[in-house]
Amino acid sequence: MKYIILIGDGMSDYPISELKNKTPLEVANKPNIDELTRKGKAGQLNTVPNNFEPGSDVANMSIFGYNPQKYYTGRGPLEAGSMGIETSEEEVIFRCNLITEKNGKIDDFNAGHITSKEAAILINDLNKEFLKNSVIDKFGDGKFYSGISYRHLFVKNGSKLSDLKTTPPHDIVGQNIDDFTNWSSDEFLDIKNIMLYSKEVLENHPINQERIANNKKPANMVWLWGQGLKPSMPKFQDIFGLNGSVITGVDLLKGIGVFAGLNNIDVPGATGYFDTDYKAKGKYASDALENNDFLFVHVEAPDEAGHAGSIEEKIKAIERIDKHVLGQIMNNITDYENYKIAILPDHATPIDIRTHTRDPVPLAIYSSFEEDSSDTVKVYTEKSVIDGSLGIDKAYNLVSRMII
Repeated sequence: MKYIILIGDGMSDYPISELKNKTPLEVANKPNIDELTRKGKAGQLNTVPNNFEPGSDVANMSIFGYNPQKYYTGRGPLEAGSMGIETSEEEVIFRCNLITEKNGKIDDFNAGHITSKEAAILINDLNKEFLKNSVIDKFGDGKFYSGISYRHLFVKNGSKLSDLKTTPPHDIVGQNIDDFTNWSSDEFLDIKNIMLYSKEVLENHPINQERIANNKKPANMVWLWGQGLKPSMPKFQDIFGLNGSVITGVDLLKGIGVFAGLNNIDVPGATGYFDTDYKAKGKYASDALENNDFLFVHVEAPDEAGHAGSIEEKIKAIERIDKHVLGQIMNNITDYENYKIAILPDHATPIDIRTHTRDPVPLAIYSSFEEDSSDTVKVYTEKSVIDGSLGIDKAYNLVSRMII
């Protein structure tokens, strides 16, 4: 028996006036997704509990079968798992974005999608500066860890820092930094001062001077958020009795895989952006079927399009997922007699608001041995699945529901 969960990050949306009040899912040409929906069963999932912010961390932890109320400690710790960073019980792990600051506001939450090569140099030079005795005396110890593009980590002693209220930078583009760093205690203010000091270090860095000269946004500041302590999660195989792997270009999903004891399959060209290699993801997923009971295949591009407010890129991402990822999987999975495929986003990232929402997400599940579906749902959209026989459920029940 083979199981696949295909996650189109941020794929669902709201009606858009430019699309004649239709959503990208309603407009996109997605014959494979629609076929599986028509032959399978449809419904909705609540991926984010009401007491959590609608982030990809909480949503995807739920989809992997883990109740965030029990296991979630923060986004940073999950990404640290992917990067192999070992921390003590007192060390707090922050997600660290390289951002563009302008006139006291967040101008761009990803610094123009800075390259990983450029970012590694900036993070390395930040560490050199923060390891100076004079800086340690000012802010205490702390270390930056280089990741991919604008996504990095910062680790600092002080378990109380896990209680700090931080805000994802993609939620506050164009807003004043001071409005979201208005913390009272000295320990919390250290975090704000570290961010502000990073601007002094990065503002005139040669990398940024070159980016400005080439009409690119500079990575002139870091933004710390999504912090927490290392989580403790039971292994996926111990819970569900199945082995499995994760295919993604995003450290967050890889980190969930690490803590769940799943294998992370690295795909060349998987960038977590519009230019990700969809064909390679489809091929690697197809090849992985032989040695895995369960596959989580994640594509970040629709979410990035939502944050960018790009209708065109979101439609392209959906169509490429359908053709190159799901299409290849469908062509190869028929070698196995029994299999199930689930298709869903982790959350909505509507074009008009450019950030995540907690709306229920559309779900379709196809089973190779249950083709006589009583569902009347013919296409996969946000509205159509409401009438599906699966109803609405909590996302952390999805894996259990599939393997029954």
